[in-house]
Amino acid sequence: MELEKMNGCCSPNKRKSPLSQNSGKSVVKSCHKITNKNMIYLSGGEFLMGTDDPEGYIADGEGPIRKIKVNPFYIDACTVTNSQFEEFVCDTGYRTEAEIYCWSFVFHSLVSCETRMKVTQLVHQTPWWLVVEGANWRHPEGPDSTLEDRMDHPVIHVSWNDALAYCNWAGKRLPTEAEWEYAARGGLEQKKYAWGDELLPNGQHYANIWQGQFPNENQVLDGYKGTAPALSFPPNNYGLYNVSGNVWEWCSDWFSPTYHVNGTKENPKGIPNGTSKVIRGGSYLCHESYCNRYRVAARSSNTSDSSTGNMGFRCAKDA
Repeated sequence: MELEKMNGCCSPNKRKSPLSQNSGKSVVKSCHKITNKNMIYLSGGEFLMGTDDPEGYIADGEGPIRKIKVNPFYIDACTVTNSQFEEFVCDTGYRTEAEIYCWSFVFHSLVSCETRMKVTQLVHQTPWWLVVEGANWRHPEGPDSTLEDRMDHPVIHVSWNDALAYCNWAGKRLPTEAEWEYAARGGLEQKKYAWGDELLPNGQHYANIWQGQFPNENQVLDGYKGTAPALSFPPNNYGLYNVSGNVWEWCSDWFSPTYHVNGTKENPKGIPNGTSKVIRGGSYLCHESYCNRYRVAARSSNTSDSSTGNMGFRCAKDA
């Protein structure tokens, strides 16, 4: 099996893997009571999307800055948690793609010595990503790990397809990339981070990202080696938690580094089809030297069947 890494991204994918075929799972229809609990109403309007910051990744299509308009919508205050995802699974019997494939990607320093000894495959050019058999949302670091004390953490090891299934059940949807950035900016215009231009205002940590020398020394100055609770760190001005760092978040759009240049500027939804889906926000593995994508305009992508220990999602809904 050949495993490939997206350029510059700290989330590997299953592209070119013989396992990366449609799993044949049936579509989960909405059967859950729709509720706006823990969702934030945003009135929409125009905002400046993207960045021309020299720190940005040109190849990712972060720029140019453009004026975008979005309609009013609701969005979750935080990412979907293990507790919420468990409710979905208990109600539907759903099996994630990581469970069907029987493996997922886990960062090397998070697995136990016993699990590490059983690993036989690494990701090409990024050996810190391990192919761990038995890793899934219930067992984030492999079969010998559990969700104990992590029910309020973001659910991980969920593919785009898994996230969509949850949304269908909940009567919600994934946010568009434009909605995600509008919400993540919290009304601040062209700031580097969701809280402003300083990474550590008054020395305070506002996100769960890597501190130290990647990929072997994590000083854990923000208090978390892996994921943090979904409601940790100060929220942005709109009340959204952890839109920078912690876990990458799936968006509904197919990824393109160029579509937005000449595409519609009103409620954009991306290209009609593609090979990978947009992910936003960065993760606990992002570091200035490796994957400086906890900036609010940063973007990346992954294939819709891929799952890792640093990807999750939050839901949105039409107003």
